[in-house]
Amino acid sequence: MVSNPQRRDLLADAGLRVLASAGARGLTHRAVDQEAAVPAGTTSNYFRSRDALLSGLAERIFARMAPAPADLATLAGRSQADYLLDIVRRTTREPDLMRALFELRLEGARRPELGRLLADTLHRGYRDDVAFHATTGLPGGDFEIALLHYAVDGLLLDLLTTSINAGHDTAEVLAAFAARLMR
Repeated sequence: MVSNPQRRDLLADAGLRVLASAGARGLTHRAVDQEAAVPAGTTSNYFRSRDALLSGLAERIFARMAPAPADLATLAGRSQADYLLDIVRRTTREPDLMRALFELRLEGARRPELGRLLADTLHRGYRDDVAFHATTGLPGGDFEIALLHYAVDGLLLDLLTTSINAGHDTAEVLAAFAARLMR
């Protein structure tokens, strides 16, 4: 079969929607075919196994979540809180992507191969953030960036899933994260 990158992306995007709405248990080749409105069996032509499908979704999600160069350029010289607000803005603009990432991370804890793929990709993103901070003058070193990731992941989990409903403004929370972690 001839590879069609656009069709593969269409299927992966449909898979991410299924993963976000139905969880890992609801993610099947058939469900992805239905979500993508393609003939039955199409997804299995591109992703031969469940592991291949999950790996394909992991690759696609990080491609879609990566900030555009223009987004990064606007953050140069801005505050740490602005940087965090941008992360939350980008990840909550399409909440299903972040929900799917949470599902993938949970599934990665159960499937070692997927877990390694996710860990490598997440670590690369983290290293990119450390490098971005170093080149733009944003405060914080390696440890502080890790703390920010942990804090933002928790905030996103609360914003995009069942919330504790603490009633705090997101921008205020992010400014407090930045101020307290970057002293």
